[in-house]
Amino acid sequence: MKFSLSWLKSHLDTDADIHAVSDCLNRIGLEVEGIENPAEKLSAFRIAKVLSAAPHPQADKLQVLSVDAGSGPMQVVCGAPNARAGLVGVFGMPGAVVPANGMVLKVAAIRGVESNGMMCSVAELELGDDHDGIIELPADAPVGQVYADWAGLDDPVIEVSVTPNRQDCMGVRGIARDLAAAGLGTLKPLEVPSITPAFACPTEIRTDDAEGCPAFYGRVIKGVRNGASPDWMQARLKFAGQRPISALVDITNYVMLDHGRPSHAYDLAKLTGAVFARRAQDGETVTALNGKDYVLNAEMTVIADEAGVHDIAGIMGGEHSGCSETTTDMLLEVAYFTPERIAKTGQALALTSDARSRFERGVDPAFLDDAVEIITRLVLDICGGEASDIVRAGQPPVDRKTLAYDTSRCATLGGIDVPAEQQKAILESLGFEVAADWTVTVPTWRRDIDGPADLVEEVVRIVGLDNIASVPLPRADGVAKPTATAQQGIERKVRRAAAARGLNEAINWSFLPEKEAAAFGGGTWSLANPISEDMKVMRPSLLPGLLSATRRNMDRGASSVRLFEIGRRYLSDSERLTAGIVLAGDKSQRSWASGKAAKFDAYDAKAEVIALLAAAGVATDGLMVMGEAGDHYHPGQSATLRMGPKNILAAFGALHPATAKAFDLDGTVIAAEIFLDAIPAKKGAGFMRPAYSPPALQAVTRDFAFLVPEQLASGDLVRAVKGCDKDNIVAVRLFDRFAGQGVPEGQVSLAIEVTLQPEEKSYTDEDLKAISDRVVAAAAKQGASLRG
Repeated sequence: MKFSLSWLKSHLDTDADIHAVSDCLNRIGLEVEGIENPAEKLSAFRIAKVLSAAPHPQADKLQVLSVDAGSGPMQVVCGAPNARAGLVGVFGMPGAVVPANGMVLKVAAIRGVESNGMMCSVAELELGDDHDGIIELPADAPVGQVYADWAGLDDPVIEVSVTPNRQDCMGVRGIARDLAAAGLGTLKPLEVPSITPAFACPTEIRTDDAEGCPAFYGRVIKGVRNGASPDWMQARLKFAGQRPISALVDITNYVMLDHGRPSHAYDLAKLTGAVFARRAQDGETVTALNGKDYVLNAEMTVIADEAGVHDIAGIMGGEHSGCSETTTDMLLEVAYFTPERIAKTGQALALTSDARSRFERGVDPAFLDDAVEIITRLVLDICGGEASDIVRAGQPPVDRKTLAYDTSRCATLGGIDVPAEQQKAILESLGFEVAADWTVTVPTWRRDIDGPADLVEEVVRIVGLDNIASVPLPRADGVAKPTATAQQGIERKVRRAAAARGLNEAINWSFLPEKEAAAFGGGTWSLANPISEDMKVMRPSLLPGLLSATRRNMDRGASSVRLFEIGRRYLSDSERLTAGIVLAGDKSQRSWASGKAAKFDAYDAKAEVIALLAAAGVATDGLMVMGEAGDHYHPGQSATLRMGPKNILAAFGALHPATAKAFDLDGTVIAAEIFLDAIPAKKGAGFMRPAYSPPALQAVTRDFAFLVPEQLASGDLVRAVKGCDKDNIVAVRLFDRFAGQGVPEGQVSLAIEVTLQPEEKSYTDEDLKAISDRVVAAAAKQGASLRG
């Protein structure tokens, strides 16, 4: 919501400057997003008179002007077709910055002729869209004066972010009411004209959809002249970000911004018979003012005549019945539409507009008559003509809520002890009616007020949200109990460990394009009304987002990408907490030792997964390495880590080339996912930890070399050996793998180091032989034989 300070002061009697207004708005909960003054960027542009105009010696379409901007003649080269001697326009001095394109004006030669600055068009100063010629001012405009000062452009503009519950602040008057309640000034009385009708309305107006359009008011105005709207109205519309179109259209837009009340003007000559609100028919189409065709259904409300649909009710008018410069008779429509119907229609059609943003919040149902009269007065004053009587079809929902209010709740619920009389004054200044027994009647423009808590909020925000004292929550004696859940604790440990290992955290949207989700089997959940097609499917995996981020980094010259993300996957049954990892590019830079850069491989992903699982408290030594990592992984270069045959804790490996190609990634891409929700919860072990007692005797290591089938996973051999004598064997480590001369075909040699820890006495030769026999026997069950 944008408006100028002078516009605000047409409703609010105040001497406050723009900064005082901004501070007050923020204090009462209307967030200010920005302040700008159009005059500031035009301070270097002055009113100038063209003294003479001569053809350019080197260009047929250029002229050499002699321009006086108050400091004597200056030579300017100009290509505007309307440039001529005697014209008074706007001159940009050398050093001025053109608002439209940021160009800094300077002394330069144009086709061999020196030019000092520029005569400016409306478009170049961002004062409109006309760029066919330079600005023409009245002959008596003061030469040398700053143009912005003369044109009255020194009017700061403020932009306010209005939350969805504050439908009353979708107009300048509603914001002025809030500021007056906060003590910044006095709200001026609303002057509603009384128009004496000149004839009976010749057009039948009715509503055939009382649910979607409870009330439809209208009147005919004949003999209008639809030219340009007044300068003051155009200026306010421009400040609000609106483009002036014509007087009739500008008037309806102005009242919408001024009072938060949308309306619509039809060219009566383009209508056939009665005009009425009704349900659309399935498959019915309409061409809206934006030039697009929309297919309607029976759940939508439209404004139609006997020939067909003209208006998507409450959202956008039709292209074929709008007012134009040839309009002489118009039909004014001011209706009340059910907010829920407008919201659903807008979502279904993916169509947004200023009218929709107000109707779906809920406009004031009691303001229909006043709006008709205000708009009619503006039309008669600006465009002339005469008005018919008002046709009122239907009944707006003007019943007002009443709430029983306890003033003590302001202190208990809002945190500020406000005297009862001050609370009453605040509520009444906002339009509430307060009875002696504190029964509060809600104004018709406050659809968001449902209960006493909402009244507390009104009082507190007007007193000032920054006046709420910061009070710490009560804290129990002793050591504070942990607040994080076990799963949150795991998430924090994994995040810290990943960052410590040199991975960079990425945070991606939980939504994906359908194409990216399809590369990972497709998503179960899709949004019916997504923000965009690129945010439609809820992610079935964290890897698509990480791969897209990887592509963006590598497209920008990154030679090595190490990313991780912790978030949730959205599967058919639930949300699953997951950690994703992507490694791409160079693992290490080229050096004198290797001569070329080292690349990531599947073992790097395995190392990251094991390290992060260990940080999460998983005993990784007992995990099983198995296949079936998924179709998006490279077969033979990927695996899963499991705690038992069925509980998959992680999947890792090289990405399948087809998957990498789907994300425009070249070369080998390594990825992994850790399913944090699959980590078993730890059993409670009591508060005290057992005292650490180091072994009294030194550990003993023994090496074994086994011939095993080449398809045997080394992890299976290590796990079997470690489990064969848990009283003595404390660690088993693979340290060599060999295949070649001396090893039978189809087999490989695996060498393992076994660490033994004596407890009460040192091992004898008999003890070591017995342990060795158990190691060999356990290996034999895996198909291994001791290498001789």
